Amino acid sequence: MNRLSKVIVGVLIILMVLYYIPLPYYITEPGTVEPLEPLVKVEQGYDEEGSFSLVTVYMSKANVYGLVRAGLSDDVRTFKQEEILSPNETDEEYNLEQLRNMDSAKNGAIITAYQKAGKPVNINYKGIYVMAVVPDYPADGKLRVGDLIEQVDGEVLDQQDEFLNLLAEKKVGDSVKFAIERNQKEMEVSLELKLLPSNKPGIGISPMQDLDLSTDPKIEIDSEEIGGPSAGLMFSLEIYNQLTEADLTKGYKIAGTGTIDEAGKVGAIGGIEQKVVAASDADSKIFFAPVDGDNYQDAVKKAEKIKTKMIIVPVETFDDAVEYLNQMD
Repeated sequence: MNRLSKVIVGVLIILMVLYYIPLPYYITEPGTVEPLEPLVKVEQGYDEEGSFSLVTVYMSKANVYGLVRAGLSDDVRTFKQEEILSPNETDEEYNLEQLRNMDSAKNGAIITAYQKAGKPVNINYKGIYVMAVVPDYPADGKLRVGDLIEQVDGEVLDQQDEFLNLLAEKKVGDSVKFAIERNQKEMEVSLELKLLPSNKPGIGISPMQDLDLSTDPKIEIDSEEIGGPSAGLMFSLEIYNQLTEADLTKGYKIAGTGTIDEAGKVGAIGGIEQKVVAASDADSKIFFAPVDGDNYQDAVKKAEKIKTKMIIVPVETFDDAVEYLNQMD
């Protein structure tokens, strides 16, 4: 091998190392715009001429090239690993949490849409999922992400508020017995309560409500491998549109973002500037942005910067979005 060949091989090796070397950073950038009608199937639901779409942000582990790209583009952002993952949380646990968040978003969307449409929806509360475990707190090493807490000191849980209230009524140092389901096996774990940063007794977990819904008409939602809670508002609009005869889309491409709870309140999300870019690139006519936090202001600033013709609409509740669509020409 001559000298030039050795130099070329050396450069290639360095480039490969720079590509594959793990770095404690993540990068995010504009993702996809996914029409919801193919994903949401209400039995004998009404068709629509336009579309409601969720918008994603693409996130990946950063390499050297990703960091360079982030430095050169306003639409690519860099985050330290600790800004994305909880202490000791793995990528697999994070992805599981995001899929659980999507399940919660779909449930909130179904409940809101069916209630607003005057259709029956029955809620069966099953327990509390463990979505994250805080290091150096009682649950650390005893509970795992994905565990389902079914009882606290023998009391069957119906709703998340009951779980939090049960713990709040106890004292720091109290021993509490938790009945849980893990990998389809029942087990019990006793934990001693510790004072949380909120000045309330707790065990150091991030809880999420688990529930089953039965509806009339029936509904199926295939969210594929999309995770996170931010599609709640758009799912609720798509479901409602299939439940009611009037077509809210009026033939337009409508995108947006925002969490939604069972009362129809829209909450803030992350990455809204990147979602504005993705929605604009997909020729969306309207983009719903939560009033909560700085989401709406950030969306407007980004829309002005990229000079999009897309209309940014502020929403605080599901009703705000429906009211806007009803008055739209």
